Amino acid sequence: MRLPRPRTRPRSLAGQLFAMQVVLVAAVVAGCAFFAYASGSAQAKETATRQVRTAALAIADSPSVREAIRTPDPSAALQPYAEKVRKDTGIAFVTIMSPDRIRWTHPDADQIGEPFLGHTARALRGETFAETYTGTLGPSIRVVTPIRDGGRITGLVSAGITVERVSSQVRAQLGALGLAAGGALALGGIGTYVINARLRRHTHGMNAAELSRMHDYHQATLHAVREGLLMLDGRRRIALINDAGRELLGLEPGAVGRRVADLDLPAPLTGALLASEERVDELHLTADRVIVVNTRPVVGGEQRGTVVTLRDHTELQALSGELDSERGFTQALRSQAHEAANRLHTVVSLIELGRAEEAVGFATAELELAQALTDRVVGAVAEPVLAALLLGKAAQANERGVELVLADDSLIDDGALPATMPPRDLVTILGNLIDNAVDAASEAVTDMPGPGAVPGRRQAVPGRAARARVTVTALAGEGELLLRVADTGPGIDPDDAAEVFDRGWSTHGAGRGIGLALVQQAVHRNAGTVALDRGPDGGARFTVRLPLAGGNRTTHTTKEATA
Repeated sequence: MRLPRPRTRPRSLAGQLFAMQVVLVAAVVAGCAFFAYASGSAQAKETATRQVRTAALAIADSPSVREAIRTPDPSAALQPYAEKVRKDTGIAFVTIMSPDRIRWTHPDADQIGEPFLGHTARALRGETFAETYTGTLGPSIRVVTPIRDGGRITGLVSAGITVERVSSQVRAQLGALGLAAGGALALGGIGTYVINARLRRHTHGMNAAELSRMHDYHQATLHAVREGLLMLDGRRRIALINDAGRELLGLEPGAVGRRVADLDLPAPLTGALLASEERVDELHLTADRVIVVNTRPVVGGEQRGTVVTLRDHTELQALSGELDSERGFTQALRSQAHEAANRLHTVVSLIELGRAEEAVGFATAELELAQALTDRVVGAVAEPVLAALLLGKAAQANERGVELVLADDSLIDDGALPATMPPRDLVTILGNLIDNAVDAASEAVTDMPGPGAVPGRRQAVPGRAARARVTVTALAGEGELLLRVADTGPGIDPDDAAEVFDRGWSTHGAGRGIGLALVQQAVHRNAGTVALDRGPDGGARFTVRLPLAGGNRTTHTTKEATA
């Protein structure tokens, strides 16, 4: 049984290009060599023709030649003269003949007196012409011209050079040409090898099909992956970005090639993209989104670059905020359940002691307090999400010793909020503002007991309300939704008023400071405004106005320093 032969891997792209380039260089060098040979041969023939023409015309115009022809024996004077010219000029033969083609001179003295082998008719007509003809010395390039004495032709001159001598000159040139062609071929081969070795390193030895397939996979991956992918070159310009990356950063399709510093992104996000060190799971805010940024510098290559991945954290951040609210609400309910059990035991004990009227009064008072807030919220706020949020935040605030109050002018009728206004944005805005207000109000109450204070009970800071309080106003009317949250806390320092909405600003240390940034982002998405000033109780007061009709989605953030 014969085993199947393994499939041979196609030659790499660099190898294919190397073979093609070697063949191309060889063809070019061979073509140039052939052209040089053909040109040299033609030039050698032309040079030989010009040389013998010059010699023939010079002999024909010589007075001594004409004088010798008039003598009874022209060969006696012309043969020595012709041989001297032949040797001096380096040509093969000089033949002087009579008009009837009888030789008077010849390099071979035995040929004198014999008929000339060649054509003479054109010379007898007075022309000077060149031809290649095979005579007694073999094939030769010869020129025939008439000798004139007065007005008649008294003789003919034929000067020539053998083809073998011309060919030997061409062969001598061809040797030098071959050396030059070989050197050019070797130099071209070495250069081609060096270039292709570099190409092989850059293509990792892959062939054309593999590179094409990788490109197809690369393009499909870029469009298919839902995470944003951003690649920056060594000059911090966008070298590559996929569709998700453009969407998360809010960039136009022509963003490739632009510098990161020119993209009009938030300063913290721009700083993260330009950073040379690695960043892991950093949370950043754009105008509309919360994104998680990871960066990693490119180690190899001629210039260092950066690979950036972007994940949309907007929905997860909103859900996380809702989960925190639900967790706090659950803890508040657990505490209230424990407190309700204590009150129930008190009521039972009063009944067992025979003090039923006091038991009824105690139970009724507690029910009235709880029911009053519920009735107030449900009666004023018909939006179920906001109502549930306010009740939950009220329970949380109560556990921290903070009273949450709904302002008397609060009113949101059923259907007042348009369907285009996401309830989640309302939860983000109002929930974060209430959380910050509760934090500020609770911190304004000190645990340090004063003179005559009951141990374990919080004391009011002098000059503030007896109990920490957060006042919430929710009003829908006149084409806008008004959400206002004021507290009895210490307020915002005027020097910090311009930075409270920036991500990372917080009075509670590192790892905080995203709540107000999320508020601003949600307000931006709904084309609203948010303003900060000092409230009537001395604490901070945030006022959010959201249009109930379609807006131009332009954020107007007002940050007013406290007086």
